[in-house]
Amino acid sequence: MVKNDIIGNIFLVGPMGAGKSTVGRQLAKALGRDFFDSDKEIERRTGVAISWIFEKEGEAGFREREQKVIAELTMKKNIVLATGGGAILAEENRRALRSRGHVVYLSASVAQLIRRTDKDQNRPLLQTDDPAETIRQLLAERDPLYLDVADVIIKTGEQSIQHAVTHVLNKLQTSQEN
Repeated sequence: MVKNDIIGNIFLVGPMGAGKSTVGRQLAKALGRDFFDSDKEIERRTGVAISWIFEKEGEAGFREREQKVIAELTMKKNIVLATGGGAILAEENRRALRSRGHVVYLSASVAQLIRRTDKDQNRPLLQTDDPAETIRQLLAERDPLYLDVADVIIKTGEQSIQHAVTHVLNKLQTSQEN
């Protein structure tokens, strides 16, 4: 049994489809903490979908909004935050994540990411002729950044969400004791 005495914020990073929001919600519940999803927070604040922001303001406009939200959310205490897949692109975000909590990289294979995002129309970067190739390119570009910022790396695969949550808690507990 894992003790729920992990100190500080927990920030989840990783590619779209890795399970950050799903695992994050359950992790927050297990720890009795507030859960935030940076993409959902942007949508709540703007009143529009991420895809609309991408369409009207481009990726640069979205990333600017994302940076502000992450700066604010990482200042909160004892939260679980699921970040968007590209949040780690900005050095300011990586710095905030590293310095204000424990960063957990949820990784998954390209095949799993393709399967998990296959039918999702709410992912603007995947609205291409070859979403699978886009995922491969994004992962190649972002994986070094995820690895650089991570305190803990968890592979999300075919295991249950509860198993993934327990694995995250165990890894965080171990890293905190060292």
